[in-house]
Amino acid sequence: MLFILKKTVGGLLLPLPFILLIMAFALVLLWMTRWQKTGKVCFSLSWLLLLLLSLQPVADSLLRPIESEYPTYQPQAHPPVKYVVVLGGGYTFNPDWAPSSNLISNSLPRVAEGIRIYRANPGAKLIFTGGAAMTNPVSSAAVAGKVAESLGVPESDILLLDKPKDTHEESQQVKMLIGQQPFVLVTSANHLPRAMIFFHQQGLSPIPAPANQLAIDSPLNPWEKTLPQALYFSHSERAWYETLGRAWQWLSRDKAAAD
Repeated sequence: MLFILKKTVGGLLLPLPFILLIMAFALVLLWMTRWQKTGKVCFSLSWLLLLLLSLQPVADSLLRPIESEYPTYQPQAHPPVKYVVVLGGGYTFNPDWAPSSNLISNSLPRVAEGIRIYRANPGAKLIFTGGAAMTNPVSSAAVAGKVAESLGVPESDILLLDKPKDTHEESQQVKMLIGQQPFVLVTSANHLPRAMIFFHQQGLSPIPAPANQLAIDSPLNPWEKTLPQALYFSHSERAWYETLGRAWQWLSRDKAAAD
């Protein structure tokens, strides 16, 4: 119940629902009350926020500090490991699709990076985490495992943790499976700082391996910087989401300490 409440409230606080709520409030004021000036201010601010979060310079300046906290994993810079843990993300399951098509958004780059690191550590095992969505009989971990098999990873080298619902539970399950053995932790670059905190709280010391970096550093055409785009709004959303997640992580930690 708490998990559903957390996801529902968190979803409403994401940029698009939040902006739409402000716009709806502004329209109510404009059409149904005498508070015309307040309604105009709320609507103007929500429109401006939508515009700014859709611009590349704004969106990527919000996201880049989060993504750049850990460098890309380089095999020569680390001792060999026996386990590569790839955290679950967005997915669906349609057996008629190409396996990789079932991994949505951030998930496929995570799996691809996990396989690269697995191949750089001969004898390692790939651990995929993530439970099943409420309406999906197949888990995120199982779908990722099928993709890895389709890309040449032997089934014997794949381990699935298909019960965790979030990163906190993933860290607990990984600890139960491998204990204190060294491992590489693969997840999206914007999610990695928060994930590392969860794993450190379990007394583990994973080697961080960011995947799916989104903030653009290469030169862009002028119109790509000046025109609002849904792509860059999604970058702002990731930064916003991770900031909310860190706030919840901090509040949960303080509550646990108090208990």
